[in-house]
Amino acid sequence: MNNSPVSDSIRIVLISLFIIWTLVFAREAQPEEFAVPNQGSPYIDLHEPPVGSIHHLPTGIRVSQNQLIDALSGSRVIYIGETHDNTEAHRVQLEIIKALAQRGPISVGVEMFRRSSKERLDSWNRGELSEQEFRRQFHEDWGGGYPLYQPIFEYLRERSIPLIGLKSSKDTESRYREGSIGEFPEIDLHDPYHRAYSMSTFGGHSEKVEKPYRMLLLWEEAMAQTVAEFLKNDETGQRKLIVLAGGFHVQYGFGIPKRAFRRVPHAYSIVLPEVIEVPEELKDREMTIEHVSIPLYAADYVWKVDYKILEDNKIRLGVLLKEEDDGLHIKSVMEHSNAHRAGLQEGDILQSIDDQSLPSVPTLATYLQTRSYGDWINLKVLRNGQEVKLQTQLQNPGETPGP
Repeated sequence: MNNSPVSDSIRIVLISLFIIWTLVFAREAQPEEFAVPNQGSPYIDLHEPPVGSIHHLPTGIRVSQNQLIDALSGSRVIYIGETHDNTEAHRVQLEIIKALAQRGPISVGVEMFRRSSKERLDSWNRGELSEQEFRRQFHEDWGGGYPLYQPIFEYLRERSIPLIGLKSSKDTESRYREGSIGEFPEIDLHDPYHRAYSMSTFGGHSEKVEKPYRMLLLWEEAMAQTVAEFLKNDETGQRKLIVLAGGFHVQYGFGIPKRAFRRVPHAYSIVLPEVIEVPEELKDREMTIEHVSIPLYAADYVWKVDYKILEDNKIRLGVLLKEEDDGLHIKSVMEHSNAHRAGLQEGDILQSIDDQSLPSVPTLATYLQTRSYGDWINLKVLRNGQEVKLQTQLQNPGETPGP
């Protein structure tokens, strides 16, 4: 039976629609068609290997620590990510620093210090800046958490390994935020994968998150610029640079690494100390990120680690403090607290604890972390212009506000 021209036309249209529908369905059914599976690990599911194992992500091959260091030795810049509060990530960072320092000269650049702190860090590198002043600079640039990085800083100082601040200055950030005219690092706004991943973290694509995204770009471009300046500096010779920064800034390479490479092409490697399973008691610290497909390896190497945080001994004086040029001013004292038992009063100016001066609130908080309940402490305050010495035994009165 001969088909009519109309029947043939209908058949062609139906076949065409079926092919189109099949292609559309296939794309919808495979949203990760162009993405690297397993969140940037194409050959292995990182839930399976044991904690402590190290894997080369592009091949899935497990390597030893010595093999990792051999491979990293071929790079001029080594980026090591971190979850800021994870002590295991910082342990891995220190192990890599120690191993590479045995192979040749290194410098260490950190996100925790600003570019504007260069002179003070240079003084610290020369042994001219006291630990107290160094801690104060850390607090000004980064905030809390000094004990997390203390083992790294102590090793660098013992070995005279230069420390470099990477992050943009507060003044630069303020001018950029206000839209002022000034010198800013060259900023690339057009990486689609960086934008998609960042927006999944910020929780949307609205205008409200555009400003935070641009501030993130400023941070990463400033850190990348610092890396590039290191590479272009003839005085660094062939010294390697180890960069310690949040995993977000180095993961997938589109943060600091790509932006530094854009300025000065060079050999680099990315190592991620990776937490795969977050303990139930630490779930509240886990960041919720909307899934987004990224066609990139998460890193060159993943070092699988546990998630551990510093234990807080929760020792508090029980005071609210305000930093002034002449000391720490006590704004209030909680009843039944260690401060109350010591005889501290509102209006007192706290000068020292156990003969250690107190230039900042973090200095006091850090010192209290070295003491235990039952220890005696000696306090020196100014009260109405007169020096007063006080003493008390540290007790646990329950939760108290302030240091």
